[in-house]
Amino acid sequence: MEAVTGTIQQINISNGGMPKRPVAEAHAGPLGLEGDRQAHPQVHGGPRKALLLISEEDLASLKEEGFPVFPGALGENLTLRGIDFRRLRPGMRMRAGEAVIELTKVRAPCSQLDPYNNCGGPIQERLYDEAVKSGDVTSPRWAMGGMYASVIVEGLIRTGDIIKWLDQAV
Repeated sequence: MEAVTGTIQQINISNGGMPKRPVAEAHAGPLGLEGDRQAHPQVHGGPRKALLLISEEDLASLKEEGFPVFPGALGENLTLRGIDFRRLRPGMRMRAGEAVIELTKVRAPCSQLDPYNNCGGPIQERLYDEAVKSGDVTSPRWAMGGMYASVIVEGLIRTGDIIKWLDQAV
């Protein structure tokens, strides 16, 4: 597979809930970014959903369609530029700054995104459909709502850091 490389455009945390707000850097550990909390920890977070990654290009596409989104709006921890999320798959390992993460699953958008439903339809349907739900990686909506990741190797992540696919175990 051709290398998958991008840039961490924004790092986002919150005291619980959305939107998440930008910080210049954060330490990534087994349960996510230091200082970040989830409003519903029974659903979000934990070691298999430690981080949520979203494409800046997908956010721009949603904004062009009229959805009032911005980096951090959808609850992502890392807003990435330069990576086609349609190429991402669970099990891929990536270096993000000093940390190593492993993609675990496509995010299924929930009702927490309802405030962004002003474009003639639910944003959830724009991000996730039956094809994605069934695991169809050829869907044009594949991973548009983001990808969850676990943290394999802890480390500091900074805005502007490179994020890249690792083609071998760490």
